[in-house]
Amino acid sequence: MTQGKTDAAPAGTSAYERAGVSIDAGHRAVALMKGAVARTHTPAVLGGIGGFGGLFRAAFGAMADPVLVASTDGVGTKTKVAVRTGRFSGLGADIVNHCVNDILVQGARPLFFLDYVAMGRLWPERVAEVVTGAAGACEALGVALLGGETAEMPGVYVEGELDIVGTIVGVVDRPHLIDGARIQPGDAVIALPSAGLHTNGYSLARLALDELDWQEARADLNGERLEDLLTVPHRAYLNAFGALAGAGVDVRGMGHITGGGLIDNPPRVFPEGVGMRVDTASWTVPPLFELIVRRAEVERREAFRALNMGVGFLFIVPAAQREAALAALRGAGESPWVIGEMVRGQGVTFSGEGTP
Repeated sequence: MTQGKTDAAPAGTSAYERAGVSIDAGHRAVALMKGAVARTHTPAVLGGIGGFGGLFRAAFGAMADPVLVASTDGVGTKTKVAVRTGRFSGLGADIVNHCVNDILVQGARPLFFLDYVAMGRLWPERVAEVVTGAAGACEALGVALLGGETAEMPGVYVEGELDIVGTIVGVVDRPHLIDGARIQPGDAVIALPSAGLHTNGYSLARLALDELDWQEARADLNGERLEDLLTVPHRAYLNAFGALAGAGVDVRGMGHITGGGLIDNPPRVFPEGVGMRVDTASWTVPPLFELIVRRAEVERREAFRALNMGVGFLFIVPAAQREAALAALRGAGESPWVIGEMVRGQGVTFSGEGTP
Protein backbone atom coordinates (compact mmCIF):
# COMPACT_ATOMS: atom_id res chain seq x y z
CA MET A 1 0.00 0.00 0.00
CA THR A 2 1.32 3.44 -0.81
CA GLN A 3 0.58 4.83 2.62
CA GLY A 4 1.91 8.36 2.75
CA LYS A 5 1.34 11.58 4.65
CA THR A 6 1.01 11.31 8.42
CA ASP A 7 0.54 12.29 12.24
CA ALA A 8 1.70 15.27 14.29
CA ALA A 9 4.43 14.24 16.72
CA PRO A 10 6.05 16.31 19.51
CA ALA A 11 7.47 19.62 18.35
CA GLY A 12 11.21 19.86 17.86
CA THR A 13 11.91 16.50 16.26
CA SER A 14 11.76 17.81 12.72
CA ALA A 15 10.47 20.78 10.75
CA TYR A 16 7.93 18.54 8.99
CA GLU A 17 6.55 17.37 12.33
CA ARG A 18 6.38 20.97 13.57
CA ALA A 19 4.29 21.64 10.44
CA GLY A 20 1.90 18.95 11.65
CA VAL A 21 2.99 15.89 9.66
CA SER A 22 4.68 12.80 11.11
CA ILE A 23 6.22 10.30 8.70
CA ASP A 24 6.81 7.85 11.55
CA ALA A 25 3.10 7.76 12.41
CA GLY A 26 2.34 6.79 8.81
CA HIS A 27 4.78 3.91 9.02
CA ARG A 28 3.16 2.80 12.28
CA ALA A 29 -0.29 2.85 10.68
CA VAL A 30 0.96 0.62 7.86
CA ALA A 31 2.54 -1.80 10.32
CA LEU A 32 -0.71 -2.08 12.29
CA MET A 33 -2.83 -2.90 9.23
CA LYS A 34 -0.34 -4.94 7.21
CA GLY A 35 -1.44 -8.40 8.36
CA ALA A 36 -5.15 -7.77 7.75
CA VAL A 37 -4.46 -6.44 4.25
CA ALA A 38 -2.18 -9.34 3.36
CA ARG A 39 -4.96 -11.82 4.18
CA THR A 40 -7.03 -10.42 1.31
CA HIS A 41 -4.36 -11.12 -1.30
CA THR A 42 -5.18 -13.88 -3.75
CA PRO A 43 -2.72 -15.51 -6.19
CA ALA A 44 -3.71 -12.78 -8.67
CA VAL A 45 -1.98 -10.18 -6.50
CA LEU A 46 1.70 -9.78 -7.35
CA GLY A 47 4.04 -8.24 -4.81
CA GLY A 48 3.18 -7.10 -1.31
CA ILE A 49 2.31 -3.94 0.57
CA GLY A 50 4.45 -0.85 0.11
CA GLY A 51 4.98 -0.53 -3.63
CA PHE A 52 4.15 2.61 -5.54
CA GLY A 53 1.34 0.73 -7.27
CA GLY A 54 -0.57 -2.46 -6.60
CA LEU A 55 -0.08 -5.31 -9.06
CA PHE A 56 -3.00 -7.51 -10.10
CA ARG A 57 -2.71 -10.24 -12.74
CA ALA A 58 -5.78 -9.92 -14.97
CA ALA A 59 -6.75 -13.47 -15.91
CA PHE A 60 -10.45 -13.96 -16.62
CA GLY A 61 -10.61 -17.64 -17.49
CA ALA A 62 -13.38 -18.60 -19.89
CA MET A 63 -14.85 -15.10 -20.29
CA ALA A 64 -15.51 -14.37 -23.96
CA ASP A 65 -15.33 -10.58 -23.72
CA PRO A 66 -14.30 -9.38 -20.24
CA VAL A 67 -15.34 -5.83 -19.36
CA LEU A 68 -13.84 -3.98 -16.40
CA VAL A 69 -16.32 -2.10 -14.19
CA ALA A 70 -15.05 0.52 -11.75
CA SER A 71 -16.58 2.77 -9.10
CA THR A 72 -15.43 5.31 -6.51
CA ASP A 73 -17.42 6.49 -3.51
CA GLY A 74 -17.23 7.71 0.07
CA VAL A 75 -19.17 7.22 3.31
CA GLY A 76 -20.35 10.82 3.67
CA THR A 77 -20.94 12.25 7.11
CA LYS A 78 -21.17 8.81 8.70
CA THR A 79 -17.58 9.63 9.64
CA LYS A 80 -18.93 12.15 12.16
CA VAL A 81 -21.04 9.42 13.74
CA ALA A 82 -17.89 7.28 14.05
CA VAL A 83 -16.09 10.17 15.77
CA ARG A 84 -18.95 10.72 18.21
CA THR A 85 -19.27 7.02 19.09
CA GLY A 86 -15.58 6.10 18.86
CA ARG A 87 -16.44 3.25 16.48
CA PHE A 88 -14.32 3.26 13.33
CA SER A 89 -13.94 -0.31 12.04
CA GLY A 90 -17.43 -0.29 10.55
CA LEU A 91 -16.44 2.54 8.21
CA GLY A 92 -14.05 0.21 6.40
CA ALA A 93 -16.79 -2.36 5.80
CA ASP A 94 -19.12 0.49 4.80
CA ILE A 95 -16.99 1.69 1.94
CA VAL A 96 -16.07 -1.77 0.63
CA ASN A 97 -19.64 -3.06 0.61
CA HIS A 98 -21.02 0.16 -0.86
CA CYS A 99 -18.59 -0.02 -3.77
CA VAL A 100 -19.17 -3.75 -4.30
CA ASN A 101 -22.92 -3.16 -4.53
CA ASP A 102 -22.48 -0.34 -7.03
CA ILE A 103 -20.68 -2.52 -9.59
CA LEU A 104 -22.88 -5.51 -8.78
CA VAL A 105 -25.81 -3.63 -10.35
CA GLN A 106 -24.16 -4.28 -13.73
CA GLY A 107 -23.45 -7.92 -12.92
CA ALA A 108 -19.76 -7.42 -12.13
CA ARG A 109 -17.84 -9.45 -9.60
CA PRO A 110 -15.25 -7.45 -7.65
CA LEU A 111 -11.54 -8.00 -8.22
CA PHE A 112 -9.66 -5.46 -6.12
CA PHE A 113 -10.24 -2.46 -3.90
CA LEU A 114 -8.20 0.62 -2.93
CA ASP A 115 -8.79 2.89 0.06
CA TYR A 116 -8.02 6.50 0.95
CA VAL A 117 -8.13 7.65 4.57
CA ALA A 118 -7.37 11.30 5.39
CA MET A 119 -7.13 13.21 8.67
CA GLY A 120 -5.95 16.57 9.92
CA ARG A 121 -3.80 14.78 12.45
CA LEU A 122 -3.07 11.10 11.88
CA TRP A 123 -3.94 8.58 14.57
CA PRO A 124 -2.26 5.32 13.48
CA GLU A 125 -4.56 3.13 15.58
CA ARG A 126 -7.67 4.79 14.17
CA VAL A 127 -6.46 4.42 10.58
CA ALA A 128 -5.57 0.80 11.23
CA GLU A 129 -9.05 0.19 12.66
CA VAL A 130 -10.69 1.56 9.51
CA VAL A 131 -8.43 -0.30 7.09
CA THR A 132 -8.64 -3.54 9.08
CA GLY A 133 -12.42 -3.26 8.84
CA ALA A 134 -12.11 -2.78 5.08
CA ALA A 135 -9.79 -5.77 4.85
CA GLY A 136 -12.27 -7.94 6.74
CA ALA A 137 -15.05 -6.99 4.33
CA CYS A 138 -12.77 -7.64 1.35
CA GLU A 139 -11.74 -11.03 2.72
CA ALA A 140 -15.37 -12.05 3.25
CA LEU A 141 -16.18 -11.27 -0.39
CA GLY A 142 -13.00 -12.59 -2.01
CA VAL A 143 -11.77 -9.10 -2.94
CA ALA A 144 -8.11 -8.13 -2.82
CA LEU A 145 -7.31 -4.95 -0.88
CA LEU A 146 -4.63 -3.98 -3.36
CA GLY A 147 -3.43 -0.67 -1.99
CA GLY A 148 -4.33 2.67 -0.54
CA GLU A 149 -3.26 6.01 0.83
CA THR A 150 -3.20 7.49 4.31
CA ALA A 151 -2.99 11.28 4.22
CA GLU A 152 -2.35 13.71 7.05
CA MET A 153 -3.28 17.25 6.02
CA PRO A 154 -3.39 19.74 8.88
CA GLY A 155 -5.40 22.80 8.00
CA VAL A 156 -7.44 20.91 5.40
CA TYR A 157 -9.25 18.51 7.73
CA VAL A 158 -10.46 19.48 11.20
CA GLU A 159 -8.42 17.72 13.87
CA GLY A 160 -10.26 14.66 15.14
CA GLU A 161 -12.29 14.24 11.94
CA LEU A 162 -11.54 11.95 9.00
CA ASP A 163 -12.53 11.27 5.42
CA ILE A 164 -12.75 7.90 3.67
CA VAL A 165 -12.95 7.09 -0.04
CA GLY A 166 -12.86 3.73 -1.79
CA THR A 167 -12.30 2.62 -5.36
CA ILE A 168 -13.22 -0.80 -6.69
CA VAL A 169 -12.55 -2.59 -9.96
CA GLY A 170 -14.53 -5.64 -11.05
CA VAL A 171 -15.20 -7.62 -14.19
CA VAL A 172 -18.19 -8.97 -16.10
CA ASP A 173 -18.34 -10.99 -19.30
CA ARG A 174 -19.99 -8.68 -21.81
CA PRO A 175 -22.68 -11.22 -22.84
CA HIS A 176 -23.73 -11.25 -19.17
CA LEU A 177 -23.62 -7.49 -18.60
CA ILE A 178 -26.82 -6.33 -16.89
CA ASP A 179 -27.85 -2.89 -18.09
CA GLY A 180 -31.64 -2.98 -17.65
CA ALA A 181 -32.32 -3.04 -21.39
CA ARG A 182 -34.37 -6.27 -21.11
CA ILE A 183 -36.64 -4.99 -18.32
CA GLN A 184 -40.29 -4.99 -19.39
CA PRO A 185 -43.71 -4.20 -17.90
CA GLY A 186 -44.94 -7.04 -15.71
CA ASP A 187 -41.51 -7.95 -14.33
CA ALA A 188 -41.45 -8.50 -10.57
CA VAL A 189 -39.36 -6.31 -8.27
CA ILE A 190 -37.87 -8.12 -5.28
CA ALA A 191 -36.34 -6.18 -2.39
CA LEU A 192 -33.78 -7.06 0.24
CA PRO A 193 -33.59 -5.13 3.51
CA SER A 194 -30.91 -2.66 4.40
CA ALA A 195 -29.03 -3.00 7.68
CA GLY A 196 -29.87 0.59 8.58
CA LEU A 197 -28.96 3.91 7.01
CA HIS A 198 -25.99 2.27 5.26
CA THR A 199 -23.88 5.22 4.06
CA ASN A 200 -26.50 7.80 3.12
CA GLY A 201 -28.71 10.30 4.89
CA TYR A 202 -26.44 10.93 7.87
CA SER A 203 -26.61 14.71 7.59
CA LEU A 204 -30.40 14.51 7.96
CA ALA A 205 -30.08 11.88 10.69
CA ARG A 206 -27.68 14.01 12.70
CA LEU A 207 -29.95 17.05 12.31
CA ALA A 208 -32.80 14.98 13.73
CA LEU A 209 -30.96 13.02 16.41
CA ASP A 210 -27.99 15.09 17.53
CA GLU A 211 -29.55 16.29 20.78
CA LEU A 212 -30.72 12.86 21.91
CA ASP A 213 -28.86 10.50 24.23
CA TRP A 214 -27.35 7.95 21.84
CA GLN A 215 -26.56 5.52 24.68
CA GLU A 216 -30.14 5.30 25.90
CA ALA A 217 -32.18 2.18 25.18
CA ARG A 218 -35.26 3.74 23.55
CA ALA A 219 -38.77 2.33 23.61
CA ASP A 220 -39.49 3.83 20.17
CA LEU A 221 -36.53 1.85 18.81
CA ASN A 222 -37.67 -1.45 20.33
CA GLY A 223 -35.19 -1.07 23.17
CA GLU A 224 -32.17 -0.44 20.95
CA ARG A 225 -29.66 2.40 21.18
CA LEU A 226 -28.88 5.03 18.57
CA GLU A 227 -25.13 4.50 18.87
CA ASP A 228 -25.65 0.88 17.83
CA LEU A 229 -28.17 1.47 15.06
CA LEU A 230 -26.28 4.35 13.45
CA THR A 231 -22.99 2.46 13.25
CA VAL A 232 -24.24 -0.78 11.66
CA PRO A 233 -22.14 -1.30 8.50
CA HIS A 234 -23.52 -1.15 4.98
CA ARG A 235 -24.57 -4.60 3.72
CA ALA A 236 -23.15 -6.35 0.66
CA TYR A 237 -25.55 -8.13 -1.72
CA LEU A 238 -23.00 -10.03 -3.82
CA ASN A 239 -23.87 -13.43 -2.34
CA ALA A 240 -27.59 -12.82 -2.86
CA PHE A 241 -26.96 -12.22 -6.55
CA GLY A 242 -24.85 -15.38 -6.63
CA ALA A 243 -27.78 -17.36 -5.22
CA LEU A 244 -30.06 -16.08 -7.98
CA ALA A 245 -27.50 -16.82 -10.68
CA GLY A 246 -26.95 -20.29 -9.25
CA ALA A 247 -30.70 -20.97 -9.39
CA GLY A 248 -30.86 -19.90 -13.06
CA VAL A 249 -32.99 -16.82 -12.35
CA ASP A 250 -32.91 -14.25 -15.15
CA VAL A 251 -31.95 -11.05 -13.35
CA ARG A 252 -32.88 -8.28 -15.79
CA GLY A 253 -31.98 -5.31 -13.62
CA MET A 254 -30.80 -4.33 -10.16
CA GLY A 255 -30.86 -1.24 -8.01
CA HIS A 256 -28.60 -0.23 -5.13
CA ILE A 257 -30.62 2.09 -2.89
CA THR A 258 -28.19 4.80 -1.83
CA GLY A 259 -28.40 8.62 -2.05
CA GLY A 260 -31.62 9.44 -3.88
CA GLY A 261 -33.42 6.53 -2.22
CA LEU A 262 -36.21 4.60 -3.90
CA ILE A 263 -37.19 7.64 -5.95
CA ASP A 264 -33.97 8.43 -7.81
CA ASN A 265 -31.95 5.19 -7.83
CA PRO A 266 -34.13 2.57 -9.59
CA PRO A 267 -34.82 4.67 -12.74
CA ARG A 268 -31.08 4.68 -13.51
CA VAL A 269 -31.53 1.19 -15.02
CA PHE A 270 -35.00 1.54 -16.60
CA PRO A 271 -35.37 1.35 -20.39
CA GLU A 272 -37.41 4.05 -22.15
CA GLY A 273 -41.14 3.83 -21.49
CA VAL A 274 -40.88 1.55 -18.43
CA GLY A 275 -41.44 2.60 -14.83
CA MET A 276 -41.77 0.94 -11.43
CA ARG A 277 -44.73 0.78 -9.06
CA VAL A 278 -43.74 0.32 -5.41
CA ASP A 279 -46.20 -0.92 -2.80
CA THR A 280 -45.29 0.83 0.45
CA ALA A 281 -47.55 -1.59 2.35
CA SER A 282 -45.25 -4.48 1.41
CA TRP A 283 -42.78 -3.73 4.22
CA THR A 284 -42.62 -1.96 7.55
CA VAL A 285 -40.26 1.02 7.63
CA PRO A 286 -37.83 0.39 10.53
CA PRO A 287 -38.33 2.56 13.64
CA LEU A 288 -35.01 4.39 13.20
CA PHE A 289 -36.20 5.92 9.94
CA GLU A 290 -39.55 6.87 11.40
CA LEU A 291 -37.81 8.57 14.33
CA ILE A 292 -35.65 10.60 11.91
CA VAL A 293 -38.67 11.58 9.81
CA ARG A 294 -40.66 12.60 12.87
CA ARG A 295 -37.94 14.63 14.60
CA ALA A 296 -36.69 16.32 11.41
CA GLU A 297 -40.30 17.09 10.38
CA VAL A 298 -39.39 16.05 6.86
CA GLU A 299 -41.97 15.46 4.13
CA ARG A 300 -42.49 11.78 3.34
CA ARG A 301 -41.31 12.15 -0.27
CA GLU A 302 -38.13 13.90 0.80
CA ALA A 303 -37.50 11.09 3.29
CA PHE A 304 -37.79 8.52 0.49
CA ARG A 305 -35.12 10.45 -1.44
CA ALA A 306 -32.69 11.09 1.44
CA LEU A 307 -32.98 7.69 3.16
CA ASN A 308 -33.29 4.08 2.01
CA MET A 309 -36.25 3.58 4.40
CA GLY A 310 -35.21 0.00 5.10
CA VAL A 311 -34.70 -1.10 1.48
CA GLY A 312 -31.12 -1.91 0.52
CA PHE A 313 -31.20 -3.57 -2.89
CA LEU A 314 -33.63 -4.49 -5.69
CA PHE A 315 -33.69 -7.36 -8.16
CA ILE A 316 -35.93 -7.15 -11.25
CA VAL A 317 -36.88 -10.58 -12.58
CA PRO A 318 -39.52 -12.05 -14.92
CA ALA A 319 -42.87 -12.51 -13.19
CA ALA A 320 -42.76 -16.23 -14.02
CA GLN A 321 -39.53 -16.58 -12.01
CA ARG A 322 -40.67 -14.59 -9.00
CA GLU A 323 -41.24 -17.58 -6.70
CA ALA A 324 -38.01 -19.27 -7.78
CA ALA A 325 -36.13 -16.04 -7.02
CA LEU A 326 -37.72 -15.70 -3.59
CA ALA A 327 -36.91 -19.34 -2.78
CA ALA A 328 -33.28 -18.96 -3.88
CA LEU A 329 -32.81 -15.84 -1.78
CA ARG A 330 -34.40 -17.41 1.28
CA GLY A 331 -32.16 -20.42 0.79
CA ALA A 332 -29.19 -18.05 0.96
CA GLY A 333 -30.35 -16.71 4.32
CA GLU A 334 -31.97 -13.55 2.96
CA SER A 335 -35.36 -12.04 3.84
CA PRO A 336 -36.74 -10.97 0.45
CA TRP A 337 -40.15 -9.62 -0.39
CA VAL A 338 -41.99 -8.50 -3.52
CA ILE A 339 -41.95 -4.72 -3.29
CA GLY A 340 -43.63 -3.98 -6.60
CA GLU A 341 -43.64 -4.48 -10.34
CA MET A 342 -42.51 -2.86 -13.55
CA VAL A 343 -45.19 -0.94 -15.45
CA ARG A 344 -45.58 1.19 -18.55
CA GLY A 345 -44.56 4.77 -17.86
CA GLN A 346 -41.50 6.30 -16.28
CA GLY A 347 -39.87 6.80 -12.90
CA VAL A 348 -41.16 5.33 -9.65
CA THR A 349 -44.73 5.62 -8.43
CA PHE A 350 -45.97 4.56 -5.00
CA SER A 351 -49.14 3.00 -3.67
CA GLY A 352 -50.23 1.75 -0.28
CA GLU A 353 -50.11 3.12 3.26
CA GLY A 354 -47.40 5.70 3.89
CA THR A 355 -47.14 6.62 0.21
CA PRO A 356 -44.70 9.49 -0.28
